[in-house]
Amino acid sequence: MYVPTHFEETDLAVLQALIQAHPLGAWVTLGTGDAGLLANHIPFLLDPHPGEFGTLSAHVAKANPVWRTFSSAQDSVVIFQGSEAYISPSWYPSKQAHGKVVPTWNYAVVHAHGVPRVVDDPRWLMAHLAALTDAQEGQLAAPWKVSDAPEEYTQRLAENIVGIEIPISKLVGKWKVSQNRPDADKRGVVSGLLARNAPGAADMAGWVGRHVRPESTPES
Repeated sequence: MYVPTHFEETDLAVLQALIQAHPLGAWVTLGTGDAGLLANHIPFLLDPHPGEFGTLSAHVAKANPVWRTFSSAQDSVVIFQGSEAYISPSWYPSKQAHGKVVPTWNYAVVHAHGVPRVVDDPRWLMAHLAALTDAQEGQLAAPWKVSDAPEEYTQRLAENIVGIEIPISKLVGKWKVSQNRPDADKRGVVSGLLARNAPGAADMAGWVGRHVRPESTPES
């Protein structure tokens, strides 16, 4: 991924927080033989502590060829997409000043690299499914638990999946949130995004606002 310095994010806590907030990752592997590149959209669970960057875990259906075709010695990448928004040049005060502005797209994204391994262990799978479920259900007023379903039913379903574990070897973060614009334009972007009331617009407005220097107060 091309990452200009002013868009680079290296804070581990920030990178891991995006993964946890947007756990549906696009997992890209290079398959063996004629399989070529395979992309699968899978919800991941991040354990932030093992290794330097943490470990991802997920599961796929046994019918999915990905777990049989990726190389155990080949790096893979999981792409986690955070907030994103179209940015109109009409929001920039500089449009009125000189007109030399164009549209762009703001976004925050994390690429997690690592060599995957298959985990075909019933106890690991059940613990993983419980943790993955709890991570999402914990936000609800009446959280559902795996144990709420009949044990025989969940175990039968678990027989048709395999676990995937990816120790993260590298995290690359790109926060393209108007850092390269003058402060006045950034404030215009914040106002424009909040006025749209579109999904994710408020989140992106918050990211842009973090890069606006406080306006100086005239001395009394």
